Amino acid sequence: MIRRFLRPLALALLTATAASGCGLLGGSDDPAADAAREPSASATAQQRLPYDVKPLLHPKKEYFGVAVDGAPSSMKPVDAFAKTVGKKPNMVGSYSAWGDGFNARGARNVFGDGGLLYVSWEPFEPGLDKIADGSQDTYINKYAKSVRETNVPVAISFGHEMNGHWYPWGTKDTTAATFVKAWRHIHDVFQDVGATNVIWVWSPNVVNPVPAVKLKPYWPGDAYVDWVGIVGYWSTTGAHTFDTLYGPTRRQVAAFTDKPVLISETSAEPGQRRRADVRGLLKGVQQDDDVIGFLWFNIPKRADWRIQSSPLALAEFKRLIADDAFGFEVPRS
Repeated sequence: MIRRFLRPLALALLTATAASGCGLLGGSDDPAADAAREPSASATAQQRLPYDVKPLLHPKKEYFGVAVDGAPSSMKPVDAFAKTVGKKPNMVGSYSAWGDGFNARGARNVFGDGGLLYVSWEPFEPGLDKIADGSQDTYINKYAKSVRETNVPVAISFGHEMNGHWYPWGTKDTTAATFVKAWRHIHDVFQDVGATNVIWVWSPNVVNPVPAVKLKPYWPGDAYVDWVGIVGYWSTTGAHTFDTLYGPTRRQVAAFTDKPVLISETSAEPGQRRRADVRGLLKGVQQDDDVIGFLWFNIPKRADWRIQSSPLALAEFKRLIADDAFGFEVPRS
């Protein structure tokens, strides 16, 4: 997930994962078109109760998500991606650094287009201990109130890939106990201000590159999490089946929770295997009843993760994503 692509490519190749993207909330180059998608401010203000996300937690069809540069402040990149693959995504990934304001306009853009905004909230500073001890509450309150006032459904993943050593909120610079304390504190602040229109996504990296790091100590508890997100990329030298890439992580997680699973950040590295990897991903998501969808990282960072960069893989993606199992419109209320 990269203002970054903070992992060296060599690590990505060896670990069957890749670092993610950050700072992707670009400005709109078509404000009128994007504004037309937004629910009116007056209509939003008239909604007294927070949007009820419960019907979204166990969808009857799969989520089909994408992260593309420039979205969701503008939806034109999403429209272009939809045209490329032949289906409109119903989830749009974005990245928010700690200290950034909530992108209310982007959330309305996505919701107005029938989708769900997915925010990877990245605490690069001031540190999990400062978040956990309440010293960041002014900022958290402001962010949470903006989410509540926007009053559309939003999925938030705080401190993704916490079981890796490549982020300051990971295993090198903090502890699992501090991560859990920070997560619970943020969640409680959101609850206190009535921002219950959030789907909370706990999103570790696949355990393959860090097998010694156990996931259970990082688990905030069922009352604090709605979905388990798993970050895992298909590389040319790593795991090449759905089970070998995601299975070890799934089996650890299944020992302490039965929350729905979203492949929360993924792509396939260009190469001879890419077409097969795309097939492995989409078929795996479709056939696994516990997996509710995936979010495709379609941004060139060190490697060209864009599906359109490989014609054969694109053709396979288009063929499989056309299945009725993928995609649905997020209800307006």
